[in-house]
Amino acid sequence: MQHKLLKVHPADNVIVALQNFQSGEQVDFEGQTYTLPVGVGVKHKFVTEDLQTGDSVIMYGVLVGKATQPIKRGEPITTFNLKHDADQYGIDKKQPYTWQQPDVSAWHNRTFMGYHRADGMVGTANYWLVVPLVFCENRNILILKDAFERELGYAQSEIYREQVHELLQLYKVGDMDRVHKMEAFLDPSQVRTLDEPVVKRPFKNIDGIKFLTHEMGCGGTRQDSEALCGLFAGFINNPNVAGVTVLSLGCQHTQTSMLVDEVRKRNPKFNKPMLIFEQQDGTEYAMLTNAIRETFVGLVEANKLERQPAPLSSLTVGLKCGGSDGFSGLSANPAIGHLSDILVTLGAKTVLAEFPELNGVEQELINRSTSEEKALKFIHLMQDYSAKAEAVGSGFDMNPSPGNIRDGLITDAIKSAGAAKKGGTSPVADVLNYTEPATVPGLNLLCTPGNDVEATTGMAGSGTNIILFTTGLGTPTGNPICPVVKISTNTALLRRMPDVIDFDSGPIIEGEETIEQNAEELLEYVIRLASGEVKTKAQQLGQDDFIPWKRGVSL
Repeated sequence: MQHKLLKVHPADNVIVALQNFQSGEQVDFEGQTYTLPVGVGVKHKFVTEDLQTGDSVIMYGVLVGKATQPIKRGEPITTFNLKHDADQYGIDKKQPYTWQQPDVSAWHNRTFMGYHRADGMVGTANYWLVVPLVFCENRNILILKDAFERELGYAQSEIYREQVHELLQLYKVGDMDRVHKMEAFLDPSQVRTLDEPVVKRPFKNIDGIKFLTHEMGCGGTRQDSEALCGLFAGFINNPNVAGVTVLSLGCQHTQTSMLVDEVRKRNPKFNKPMLIFEQQDGTEYAMLTNAIRETFVGLVEANKLERQPAPLSSLTVGLKCGGSDGFSGLSANPAIGHLSDILVTLGAKTVLAEFPELNGVEQELINRSTSEEKALKFIHLMQDYSAKAEAVGSGFDMNPSPGNIRDGLITDAIKSAGAAKKGGTSPVADVLNYTEPATVPGLNLLCTPGNDVEATTGMAGSGTNIILFTTGLGTPTGNPICPVVKISTNTALLRRMPDVIDFDSGPIIEGEETIEQNAEELLEYVIRLASGEVKTKAQQLGQDDFIPWKRGVSL
C-alpha cells in the first residue's frame, strides 16, 4: 500500500487504518504523530483527539455516533465506546445544491448490443419468466423447471452430482477410507465447467428460462397480495423479460386480474406474451401440458429477437452493497458512485436502494432532491420505515451485521455514510416506493430493506437491467432476470473468492488506481455485460435469488 492511513473528510475526527497497527506504535499523518494505546486493525478507525462521554464522532463529514465513555487520542472506536447517532433532517433544512457533471465525452457515442422491446425499452438479456401466483403452485413450477432446463440446455452442470456418484461407487465396493479422505471428489478441470450447458441450447437468443417460487399469495394480508402482484408486474415489465408463464390455483388472494391490472398500470403499452393457467380449471396434467406447449411456442417467438445497438442512456443500473467492510465506503462504493454520475450525465437511470443504509445522510439526499415534492416523499418513506422498525424494537441502529462490525462498520451511520457513496453526487431525480417503476432519467432512490436479496429483488421489480453489487466480505447474491456484478472492495477478497467476484476495486486501496480510473474500467465491463459478451459469476453459478418484501420490518 502507498498509504497506511486515510482521513475521508477534512471535518472528520477519526482516521482509517489501511493496515494493521500494533499497540504502542507511533504513526504520522498530516503533520501529526499519534501513539496508539492499543492495536488498531485494518479497516478500523482511531480518534484524532481526546473525547469525553457524549462527544460526537464525525466521519464522511457527518455525525456517525456519540462516545459512551472517554476515548483517548489514538484509541480505536468500538461497539464498547461508541453508540450510533445521526443528525436530524427535515425539509426546513434543505439547502441549494449544485452539481459538477463529469466529463463523458469518451462515452457520448458508445452503444451496447441490447434487446429492443416494442414499448421502447431495451433489455441487456432475453429471459422467459415462469411464476406462481400462490405458493400452492411451487411444486408445479419446479416440475416445469426440471423439464425445460434439462431439455433446452439451461440446467446447471452436474459436477456435484458426479461427485456424489463417485462417492456412491466407492461405498458400494466398501472403500470408506477413500470416501473419508475425499479422494472421490473430482478435479473440476476434469469435468464440465459450472456454466457449460449439459446439452446444446436450441434457442441462441434466449438467455434463460427463470422459474420463481415464493411463500406468499394467500393467507396473508391484502397488502401482501397487492405487493406481490406489483412485484411480479415489475419483473414482467422489466426490459430483460420477453414473456411470462403464470400458474394460478384459482382461489387465492392474488387473483390473475390483480396481476393484469398491475402490469397495465405500469405500462399501458405492454404487449409481451403473458400466458396464464389455472389448476382449478381441470387436472394438474392438463394444466402443465398446456403450459409446456404454449411456453415452448412463446420461446420460439422470443428467440427471433436479436441484439441491436442501443445508446447507454437506455440502461437502468441498480446500485447495491452487501457483506460490507471498512473499505466499502472508500473504494468500491465511491467507484460505482462515479460510474452512476457518468451514466446519469449520459441520460441513463440509476437506482440506489436500501433505505436503512441511508440513515445519517438523509439531509444530503434531501438537499440533492430536484423538487420539494420528491424530498418530502423521501422523508415520509424514511420516517415511516424507521417508525415501524422502532415499534418492534429494531431501529435502524441495529442494521450492521456481526461481519460489518468485525470489519470496521461500528455504527449504522458509519455504514450508511459509506453506503450512500454508491449514489455518487448527482441530483436525486426521483424517489420510488417499493415496486414503483423507475421512469425518470437520473439517480432514483428506491425504498427497500438492506437485506441483499429483498433489495435486489425490489430493484429488478423497478426495472433495473444490471445491478452493481459491492462487497467486502464476499456475497454470492444473484437475481433471476438482472445480472448482478459482484465488485470487491479489496483485492484479498478477489483472491479468496474468485468464483464470486467479477471486478476488483482493491487497486484504489492499494493506491494503484484512482476512484475515477476504477469506475471507468468498470463501465467498460458493464458495456460488455449489457451486450451479452460476458456473464457474471452469479449467472454462471445459477444464483437466482428471489425474496419478495412483505413490508414487515426487515433491515
